[in-house]
Amino acid sequence: MKVLVLGGGGREHALVWKLKQSPRVKEIFCAPGNAGIAQEATCVPCDLARLNSIIEAAVQVGPDLVVVGPEVPLMLGTVDELRRRGIPVFGPTQAAAQLESSKSFSKAFMTRHRIPTPRYAQVHALSDIKGALTHFSAPIVVKADGLAAGKGVIIAASKEEAAEAATAMLQGSLGEAGKHVLFEEFLEGEEISFLVISDGERVAPLVAAQDHKRIGDGDTGPNTGGMGAYSTSSLLDDNMRDWLLRHIARPVIEGMAVEGAPYTGVLYCGLMMTAKGPQVLEFNCRFGDPETQPILMRLDSDLLEAFEASIEGRISDGIFRWSPDPSVCVVIAAGGYPGPVQSGKPISGLDQANAIDGVRVFHAGTSLVDGQIVTAGGRVLGVTARATTLESAAARAYEAVQCISFEGMQYRTDIAHRRLKH
Repeated sequence: MKVLVLGGGGREHALVWKLKQSPRVKEIFCAPGNAGIAQEATCVPCDLARLNSIIEAAVQVGPDLVVVGPEVPLMLGTVDELRRRGIPVFGPTQAAAQLESSKSFSKAFMTRHRIPTPRYAQVHALSDIKGALTHFSAPIVVKADGLAAGKGVIIAASKEEAAEAATAMLQGSLGEAGKHVLFEEFLEGEEISFLVISDGERVAPLVAAQDHKRIGDGDTGPNTGGMGAYSTSSLLDDNMRDWLLRHIARPVIEGMAVEGAPYTGVLYCGLMMTAKGPQVLEFNCRFGDPETQPILMRLDSDLLEAFEASIEGRISDGIFRWSPDPSVCVVIAAGGYPGPVQSGKPISGLDQANAIDGVRVFHAGTSLVDGQIVTAGGRVLGVTARATTLESAAARAYEAVQCISFEGMQYRTDIAHRRLKH
């Protein structure tokens, strides 16, 4: 079987790595890929911001299955176009992907279907800001309506700060993503990433993970695309998992079907576990990054079979087999991230890190220049480890991080700190 994965980050490297373990995958391609993915798959040039380029890459490869990694190709309608051409594809349609591509659509959908989510107000113009803010007390969450690569959320400490953030977004600081803005009630609690795979009618849950979005230790500094994540069975007990399936995941799938946009693929539910119960902060219509890395490190069954079951309408709870061992992913980022970064910095120590038992280094922003792997983005690597305890998984991950070096590298030293305190 020939498989094509679309994307070029750490999430896609983890997907390629796991899919390649299936005995039925004979050839695996990635478009555009990165330096790490190129060691495991054939990389194909592709501009993921252009639908024509994506389709050209798929036609060139002639795959038996396409797996869409990032959000932009979904928003562009990649799944719709590939289906029209008779190419099996894992992922939601353009209409279903509005759950991620438009926060206003998502919030209105949750309101219609009584899915628990924080109070919000939508702002379309500068003149709307003052009136909308009267309904909130600080701190206030300010969100860009569109896709902003994980950087469209600001937690404002005051109404003045919220107004400044909304003004900047409406005036183009995030491009088209900030054309509309949402104010949202700030919630206290722990964030959990809960993912399910759906075939349009049924869902099968994955193990939960917890992301670390802030750049600095102790959850300080600006939000990023994610500085690390971990997965352990203690994040969700069976009762809570079943509650999330009954009150969030299944109502989403049922609601999308009722509204004429059946949802197939993976649904990422970003949750805040509050004293009053779980609340949905956001939906993503694809695997999270970096949550995918520790989640797939715990998967002991065939990922290809789950993707095929989603496409063929036969997903079930028994499709997955999980290891009880926890896993931890530490993201190594370039200096300056989440702001402007310099690329082209040579990376050393990758072989030594990968040689540590239970460790896998997934590449995100890397490229190969004159035979040397160099930095090529903000988040560069996702150093991921699995072990029998969360403490030992974290220790292995950080042991591997210490092997790696490049100019300006930065990382958090406290990934999984919340759970380790427990």
